[in-house]
Amino acid sequence: MTPLPSRAAKPTPRSWSEVRPQRRATIPDGLWLRCPSCTKMIYRRHLEANLNVCPECTHHFRIGASERVLQLVDPGTFTEMFTNLSPTDPLKFKDLKSYRERLLAEQVKTGQVDAIRAGTCFIKGREAMIVCLDLTFMMGSMGSVVGETITRAIEAAMPDRSAGKPGLPVIIISCSGGARMQESGLSLMQMAKTSAALARFDDAGGLFISVLTDPTTGGVTASFAMLGDVILAEPKALIGFAGPRVIQQTIRQELPEGFQRSEFLLKAGLVDRVVPRAQLRSELARLIDYSGR
Repeated sequence: MTPLPSRAAKPTPRSWSEVRPQRRATIPDGLWLRCPSCTKMIYRRHLEANLNVCPECTHHFRIGASERVLQLVDPGTFTEMFTNLSPTDPLKFKDLKSYRERLLAEQVKTGQVDAIRAGTCFIKGREAMIVCLDLTFMMGSMGSVVGETITRAIEAAMPDRSAGKPGLPVIIISCSGGARMQESGLSLMQMAKTSAALARFDDAGGLFISVLTDPTTGGVTASFAMLGDVILAEPKALIGFAGPRVIQQTIRQELPEGFQRSEFLLKAGLVDRVVPRAQLRSELARLIDYSGR
């Protein structure tokens, strides 16, 4: 008799993960982000190529001083000034951590000495003095270094007719939470110092263009930011002294829609033009030409 073939042993059942191992995630963190206005997912490189403006709803994302300089000035023309100024702690301020510790942490995080960058540049071939507050450094708060840098920038751009010096137009890009509380009265005095410098600059016939971005609040709004010969603002930027919640709690009334936003201030006559970020560089060059600089 021919022997019957032996039955093969049943294979041990395997799980799906063994048959098809899970793939490792190949998408790096931070490659996509969600727009806070329209909630759409945006590819980060597309956002950066669009000047950090949402391609779906034109929401203007907040950016730092270094990126602002790159967007506005002609390549290779920015010469930074006043880099020898550094903040101190004269009041020995301390809450959860000391002021010195906070400053060091911010300097390590941002690579900046303080919340400002200033220097000469060319914008579409027009020479100017540009000053940018840095929102990434302690919310762009104005301390002694910020006030001193702005004052020195204004004085460096000052026209001198007796010496035949035409001076430079001054452009200040404001984005700040206001005066820095860790420097108390010293930071508040920067409001008077910068305003006085701008008064001398105006008497000498200088051109000051103020650009308000989101947010511009507190002592910055109450001083140099609203003293421009021409005041521009980015769309839907929060601009005001106190926040809307504080105002609403104080007056105990409902605030109108869009209160303290650029478009609201344009209707009220406090802002001359609302300019999208993509048009800001051309608008600055046009204003310098109109002034005859």
